[in-house]
Amino acid sequence: MKQISSEAREMKASGLGWAVLLVLLGLVVKGKAEIYIVTVEGEPIISYKGGENGFEATAVESDEKLDTTSELVTSYASHLEKKHDMLLGMLFEHGSYKKLYSYKHLINGFSVHLSPQQAETLKRAPGVKSVERDWKVRKLTTHTPQFLGLPTGVWPAGGGFDRAGEDIVIGFVDSGIYPHHPSFAAHHDDPYGSVPKYRGKCEIDPDTKRDFCNGKIIGAQYFAEAAKAAGAFNPTIDFASPMDGDGHGSHTAAIAAGNNGIPVRLHGHEFGKASGMAPRARIAVYKAIYRLFGGFVADVVAAIDQAVHDGVDILSLSVGPNSPPTNTKTTFLNPFDATLLAAVKAGVFVAQAAGNGGPFPKTLVSYSPWIASVAAAIDDRRYKNHLNLGNGKALAGLGLSLFLDESVFFRAEFWNLWIIAASTHPNQTYTMVAANDVLLDSSATKFSPSDCQRPEVLNKKLVEGNILLCGYSFNFVVGTASIKKVSETAKALGAVGFVLAVENVSPGTKFDPVPVGIPGILITDVSKTMDLIDYYNVSTPRDWTGRVKSFKAIGSIGDGLMPILHKSAPEVALFSARGPNIRDFSFQDADLLKPDILAPGSLIWAAWSPNGTDEPNFVGEGFALISGTSMAAPHIAGIAALLKQKHPQWSPAAIKSALMTTSTKLDRAGRPLQAQQYSETEAMKLVPATPFDYGSGHVNPRAALDPGLIFDAGYEDYVGFLCTTPGIDIHEIKKYTNSPCNSTIGRPSNLNTPSITISHLVGTQTVTRTVTNVAEEETYVITARMHPSIAIETRPSAMTLRPGASRKFSVTLTARSVTGSYCFGEITMKGSRGHKVTIPVVAMGHWR
Repeated sequence: MKQISSEAREMKASGLGWAVLLVLLGLVVKGKAEIYIVTVEGEPIISYKGGENGFEATAVESDEKLDTTSELVTSYASHLEKKHDMLLGMLFEHGSYKKLYSYKHLINGFSVHLSPQQAETLKRAPGVKSVERDWKVRKLTTHTPQFLGLPTGVWPAGGGFDRAGEDIVIGFVDSGIYPHHPSFAAHHDDPYGSVPKYRGKCEIDPDTKRDFCNGKIIGAQYFAEAAKAAGAFNPTIDFASPMDGDGHGSHTAAIAAGNNGIPVRLHGHEFGKASGMAPRARIAVYKAIYRLFGGFVADVVAAIDQAVHDGVDILSLSVGPNSPPTNTKTTFLNPFDATLLAAVKAGVFVAQAAGNGGPFPKTLVSYSPWIASVAAAIDDRRYKNHLNLGNGKALAGLGLSLFLDESVFFRAEFWNLWIIAASTHPNQTYTMVAANDVLLDSSATKFSPSDCQRPEVLNKKLVEGNILLCGYSFNFVVGTASIKKVSETAKALGAVGFVLAVENVSPGTKFDPVPVGIPGILITDVSKTMDLIDYYNVSTPRDWTGRVKSFKAIGSIGDGLMPILHKSAPEVALFSARGPNIRDFSFQDADLLKPDILAPGSLIWAAWSPNGTDEPNFVGEGFALISGTSMAAPHIAGIAALLKQKHPQWSPAAIKSALMTTSTKLDRAGRPLQAQQYSETEAMKLVPATPFDYGSGHVNPRAALDPGLIFDAGYEDYVGFLCTTPGIDIHEIKKYTNSPCNSTIGRPSNLNTPSITISHLVGTQTVTRTVTNVAEEETYVITARMHPSIAIETRPSAMTLRPGASRKFSVTLTARSVTGSYCFGEITMKGSRGHKVTIPVVAMGHWR
C-alpha cells in the first residue's frame, strides 16, 4: 500500500474527504497510457458566484469581458489548479501519470496522460464529473476583399484600410504563424499602439532567440502537451514554438487580418495584391494544430482557454473533429463545444469552419448555436487555359484548381486541377514530345517516367526547346508525384512548357493546384486527352520496334495567368459540408439550422510559411492558393472584427445576427444561388442551393454594418436550448455548464436565432422571435413565404420600434401535407428607412 501523500492530507483537510482515498489504494497500473479530459465539481472562473471559504465571486454576466488580472481571479485560479493536482496526487503514484493542462477559466478540469485503468479509477472518484478520452481535430482547408465590397463599402466606415479593424484582437487556434511574412509586418511609418485589454504573451523562438511579436502580431504561444504525451510531436517539423511548420495557420491569419496591398509573387509573376478582411486588426496566435496528425482536443481546449483569458475579441477556428464525438450523447455537449460556449459567455465571437465533407448531407462538423459555422463559396475568379494543336484543334484546359488541403479527411474526392502558367511564345508553335518517347534507356520505365518526376531519366537533347507531354497517374493522387515537380523537370530539361493529361478519372482522384514557373496546362477532360493522344500518334512516325523516327506533332500553350470573372459567383463549393444539422451521434436531426453563413473559400491567395512541408507544391513559397472551409471561416472572423470595431458593445450573437440577416441568396447576375453537386456519373453539376448549403446566404459586409434589427441571445438562452433538446440528460447539461435547467423557451426551435428550423413538424407549431432595433426609429412590415406543403403565418404583420427597443413576433407553421423531405421558405422584414432583414425557415412535416 502506498503512503498517503501530503497532497492527500491537505485534500482531506480541504473537505474532499477520505472516500476518494479508498478508491484505489494499492492500484496496479496497467495498459497503454492515453490522454483524457476530466471535468470536476466546482465552478470555473467565468461562472463562479462565490461559496468557497476565502474566495469571492469571479463570475461575469453574459457577453462581459473577464478581468483576469484581478486578485480575485488569480487567487481562485490558483486554488482550482491546486485542487486538480491534489486529486491526481492522492489517487496515483507520482510518475504513473502526467497532468498536461489545468482548465480554470472556461471549464473546471484538466487533461492528463494515464492508463485506461487509472481513467476508470478517476471516473469513480468523488468530485469527478466526467472523464473523456481525447479525440483528434483536423484542419478544414487574393481578391476576395474586392469581391466582398470591402475597399469601397466597409473600410471607409472604419477610417479606411489603414484603420480597418484597429485595436480588435483576433485569436487564431491553428498551426502557428510565420512572423517574417510581409502580410504580418509592422510598418514604422504607422506604428501600432498598445492594446491594454490584451494580456497575452509572446514566446521566444528557441532557434533565433527572436520575439514572435511586432505590434501587428500581439501574442504568440503554442500548445502541444497532449501531442507530446501521445508521441505524435516531432520538433524537427512541428517546431516547439509558435512557428508555423505547415502553412495553414499563416494562411488563415492573413485572410482575416493580413496587411493590405501585399504583392502576391511566385515564379516571377505577380498574381495581384493580397489583403486581410480587417487589415489593421491585431493577430494573437495559439498554435495547437500540427502538420501530420492535426491536433488533440486537450491542446485545442487549452489554447481556447488561454485565448479568452488573454482577452481576444474574435476566435477563428479552421479546425473541427473528424466526426461527431462518439463519447458524448449530443453534438452540443463535449469539452470542445462547452469551452466555446463559455468563450461566447465571455463576449468572444467564434467563427468555425463548417467542414469539408460535402456535397453529401449531414457532413457538418460545427454544430452548436453559439458558434458561427461557415460554409465555403467559390468566388467570381476562374483560371482557364487551352492547348492549340497543329491540326487546328484547341483543347480546353485549366489554370488553377479547386483545391482542398489535407483536411478532406472524410474521404478522397475528385477535383479539377488548373495550373497557373504563362503562355508559350505568341504566334509560335513547338514540337511536342511524350515523356515515354524520350527515355535515356528502357530501364527507366520502373520510375513511372510519364509522371515527369525524374529529369535524370529523360533525354535532355530531345526535350530541350519542345513541349513535354506527361501523364497524370495514380501517383499524383497518393502524393508521391506533384505538379511542382513536373514543372521543375520540364524546366531542368529546357522544355518551353508541359502538358499534363488525365487518361482515367474516377471518384477518389484528387488534383492539387500549383502556380508554375513555365508554361503548363492540365487536360482533365478524358475525351480531350484522347484527342491529344490521337493527334500525337498520327503525327509521330515510328519504326517496327515502336521507337520514334521523328517528332512531328506541334502545339502551343495559352496564357493561364489571367483570371476570368464569372457572374455566376458565388456558388456553394462542392467540398463544403452540408446540413441538416445533427444533435447526436445517431445523426438525429436538430432543430437548428447549420451552416450559418457562406463566405469565400475556394482558390484563396494568402500568406504561406516557407517552413511548411505539408503541401509539396508550395514548399519554400511565400504564398499559396488553396481552398476549404478553413479559408471561409477567417473571412467571417475578419469581417466580424470590422463589426466589432464599429459596434464595440454588440454581443457575439448580435454580430452573428447582423452577418446572417443581411446576407444575400442571389449571385452577381441576380439569380438564386447554386450549389455544386455530383451528377449520376460522378461529374460535377450545379443545382439550386438551399439553406442546408449556405445557411442564411452569402456574407454581405456592407449591409452587415447597418442591419437595422438584430436577434440577440446570451448564455442563459443557449443553456435553455440545451435543456429543451430531446435526448440530453439535464445532469449532462449541469456537468458542462454549471447551470440548472429552468428555461422557459419550451422548445429548442424557440432559441432566438436568425433562422427557424423544425425537423419534426406535426400539425401546427408556433415559434417566437425577439428583435432589437440598433438603428433609428423604424416601422417594419413582416411577410413570409413557404413551400405550399407547409402554411406559414406571422404575427403581427407590422411593428414600429424605437432605437434600442425590442419586440416579439410569432411564426406559425402548419403541415398541410407530408412530402418526406424538408421544405424551405423565409421571413422578410422590410423597414420604412430601407433596412431589410431576412431569416430562413426550414421544416419537415410529419403525420405524428
